[in-house]
Amino acid sequence: MPAGRADPLGHRLGWQIARSIAGQVCLHAAMAGARLTTALLALSQGYSKTAVGALVAQFALMQVFLALPAGRFADRNGLKRPITYSVIAAITGLCLAAAWPTYPVLCLCALLCGGATGAAAIALQRHVGRLAQTPAQRRTVFTWVATAPAMAIVIGPAAAGFIIDHAGFRAAFLIMAPWPIAAWLLSRMATEGATGGTGAKPAGTTWDLLRAPYMSVLLLMNLFMSISWELHAFMVPVLGHERGLHASQIGTILACCATGVAAVRIAVPLFAAHLAEWLLITLAVAFAGVLIMAYPFAPSTLAMCVGSALIGMTLGCVQPMVLSMLHQITPADRQGEALAIRMMTVNASAVTIPIVLGAVTAISGPAGVFWAMGMVTLVGSTLGRRLRCAPRHG
Repeated sequence: MPAGRADPLGHRLGWQIARSIAGQVCLHAAMAGARLTTALLALSQGYSKTAVGALVAQFALMQVFLALPAGRFADRNGLKRPITYSVIAAITGLCLAAAWPTYPVLCLCALLCGGATGAAAIALQRHVGRLAQTPAQRRTVFTWVATAPAMAIVIGPAAAGFIIDHAGFRAAFLIMAPWPIAAWLLSRMATEGATGGTGAKPAGTTWDLLRAPYMSVLLLMNLFMSISWELHAFMVPVLGHERGLHASQIGTILACCATGVAAVRIAVPLFAAHLAEWLLITLAVAFAGVLIMAYPFAPSTLAMCVGSALIGMTLGCVQPMVLSMLHQITPADRQGEALAIRMMTVNASAVTIPIVLGAVTAISGPAGVFWAMGMVTLVGSTLGRRLRCAPRHG
């Protein structure tokens, strides 16, 4: 089969992927809605941009420390137990924020919801990657699964912004709290089989995985994608708040980015049929840098929506190709741990980037932040050429 062409998924595999996507959407949407709600609530309570940046960063903080244990736990136990524990943590965080909407409790909510979403994502990515029978089929599977976070951050922020405007912050937390239950119910229907856990501790160390060919370059390219994503997610609420936009308008702008991600991921298999994975990753990250530098010139809410959609379409190309290449260069019995390393490096930046952006924005204003981070992303994209010699199968 020519490289880049996707195998048909088949009826049974297609339904398993559909259930996995639906479950992840429910859990991730609750986290995305909580991120917007906590940020706007903290701003309305008079906290500084630096404090809000620290709050948003905590959605990723738990994932930094939890990723490797979660990956190893998924390698040993499969899908269902990690999903169960993640759902319990997310519901607990949302209910606590509704009951006591103070800054320390919002931080706890961010830790619980962020950690739950990260652990569930690792288990799910490992599960669906092992369901695929061929590398080409794996690219298609990851393309569809990657639409779940995109759909979630359409639903989560848009719904949260609407609820906040019409019923308040506590109502937003309470309405989002039951959403993760659907993820647990859908995970109960999964047939794990060969995708289940080994029950044994992994052989080798994490450094062995990091020394695998092309792993470090692949992680760096994914890191540049994450930096761009975090910049947009943090700076849009800040810029919207300074321009006097309503919560529902800010949520709509963020939702446009997610809509762009979802739309382009439907077409990613067509792109992959004509472009090498390394080239698609490199071009997407470079174009994201250009768009970020141009974003401060958006003169209106509509222009911000268009810019957000373009950024989403550009970044949306990257993750499916990264996940597919990651499975190709990783030992089969350590894929959960490899996925955890990717998530840990991404979220380590997600912890620091909002804090840095909050502090820098207070000094230089939003435009300077967009220009500096866009240039870093554009220059960093040139590293993608080193992936040119990575093996391509299928």
